[in-house]
Amino acid sequence: MDTLTQLQQNRRIIHDLTVSTLARIDSSFSRLAYLASLRDISTNVYEHAGLSAVYPQPAVQQALEQCHQEIFERILETPLVAQEEDLRAHLSSMPNGSRRAATQWRRLEGYRSLLPAAGVFQDSGMHRDRG
Repeated sequence: MDTLTQLQQNRRIIHDLTVSTLARIDSSFSRLAYLASLRDISTNVYEHAGLSAVYPQPAVQQALEQCHQEIFERILETPLVAQEEDLRAHLSSMPNGSRRAATQWRRLEGYRSLLPAAGVFQDSGMHRDRG
């Protein structure tokens, strides 16, 4: 498959994902968490049954990686105040409430799974505490 055809297919996959799922998710952090939940962190393989039924798995993998990266970068480009509000909205939507969710995230470092595999911090270690 040539590059142009691959790009067009990725756009169709991302459009389908956006229309069918992501548009219904209220916050950017919730979208990020959703995309991260589609990835097996031990293999870095994204699984989405609906998309895989329509498109080849390698194309779904590539499109979901791209989408995950783009949402992550979009969050980073957002002012910190807006990031905080968005994260609070995401945490408050969790079953046990935001305080308990935040405590678990800190204790288990579950927030690390939100990073895309090709994230901007992966090679530098910037996301880790240094103290």
